[in-house]
Amino acid sequence: MKSRHQPRCFPHPAFDRRGLLKRGGALALLLGAGELAWGAGIVAVRVWPAAEYTRVTIESDQALVARHQLIESPDRLVIDIDGLELSPTLRDLVGKVRADDPFIAGVRIGQNQPRTVRLVVDLKQPTAPQQFRLEPVAAYQHRLVFDLHPTQAPDPLLALLREKTQAEQQAARSVQDALGEFIDRMDRPGIPTPPPAVAANKPPTARPATPSATPATPPAAPPAVAQAPTTPAPPPPPTAEQLRKMDRLIVIALDPGHGGEDPGAIGPSGLKEKDVVLSVAKQLRDRLNAVPGMRAMLTRDADYFVPLGERVQKARRVQADLFVSIHADAFLSPEARGASVFALSDKGASSAAARWMAQRENASDIVGGANIKSNDVHVMRALLDMSTTAQIKDSLKLGGEVLGQIGKVGKLHKGSVEQAGFAVLKAPDIPSILVETAFISNPEEERKLASADYQAELVQAVSTGIRRYFAKNPPLARNRVL
Repeated sequence: MKSRHQPRCFPHPAFDRRGLLKRGGALALLLGAGELAWGAGIVAVRVWPAAEYTRVTIESDQALVARHQLIESPDRLVIDIDGLELSPTLRDLVGKVRADDPFIAGVRIGQNQPRTVRLVVDLKQPTAPQQFRLEPVAAYQHRLVFDLHPTQAPDPLLALLREKTQAEQQAARSVQDALGEFIDRMDRPGIPTPPPAVAANKPPTARPATPSATPATPPAAPPAVAQAPTTPAPPPPPTAEQLRKMDRLIVIALDPGHGGEDPGAIGPSGLKEKDVVLSVAKQLRDRLNAVPGMRAMLTRDADYFVPLGERVQKARRVQADLFVSIHADAFLSPEARGASVFALSDKGASSAAARWMAQRENASDIVGGANIKSNDVHVMRALLDMSTTAQIKDSLKLGGEVLGQIGKVGKLHKGSVEQAGFAVLKAPDIPSILVETAFISNPEEERKLASADYQAELVQAVSTGIRRYFAKNPPLARNRVL
């Protein structure tokens, strides 16, 4: 006899749609949209080309896992990124490569496997790539970074000597061109014959003499002016003797702050600190290079990122006599205004504002994306821990001269040189200052910073301050540890 109570039939849990929807909703609340979506989303791609190295950045909403390998004949870098689908934003990387990029000839992108995107970077020269990831910071999300360095880094001291040689040759050519133009005008019909002293030195001309022109007797040996080639050969590499003569030059390292991934402070209208200070530094370099016996070098000459420790090392490699870091100040309140000059302190900051400023500037490595796994990181940290009383004393002298001149251009934020623990000022053997040109966060001063006239006045002031410092403190014979 069958039981009167038939067993009830319950659907299998896998087919319980109502329960599944409830559990799914709870799971969505726990995980969030980022975990439910398959694969990372690409936020932006950027390429920062420079003569020193090119950086490729892939920014995403999740941390990316990638591996790379170098392939020769032809040289190319193959990058495989897992957990990623090809997207229009990622494809934009192809168009980001500039024709003048010294390292990258082009980029090809494809879906190599269902969950792996492959990038093939065609290289113009052999490179030593560095791959690392950066955690979210400031306005950035997760960043996957590839730095393409040359296999043999250029020597900045040799580069400085080549620039000096080229500048001297260019100056000589300008004088020769001016003399040639003057002599050519003297040969034209209707122009009076130059005095005998000038005519005696006039080189022979290929143009036939005209009846109205009085021929001049050519000298036995034509001067160098007439023998200068139209297209001079490039200067030869510096010799050991030229390197020794480098000690007779006053070398100044100019450091435009921030750059590349690190924009620095941004003004109310969008003006970026990294752009302003690079413009000022280039103008200051040109003005100092015009001073006989003085040469200036830039820690960066384009829009790319340089870690703080590397900026100090660059100055030491060229045996710099001074280090001048150029910035544009910012504060939470838009009313803050005025230029400032800072020197290093080994006893704490001279004010709360100076301490806050040093902390903001020292965070540049985090925002800009320094590779903390670099083999040189321990050397850099050791270098930045060094400071000397003599260096700070000379830095205060330099800062006082520069601050006094800047005060003639505009308002000062404080009438004395302030001190704080700026990492970029910690070269133990180079007097170093940091110049805050104005508050870019102040609308009025932002307009001044964008003005060519104000930049020119600022460059003149800093240049005069530097020259006044050397007039009172002549550089001694170098005895540096390189």
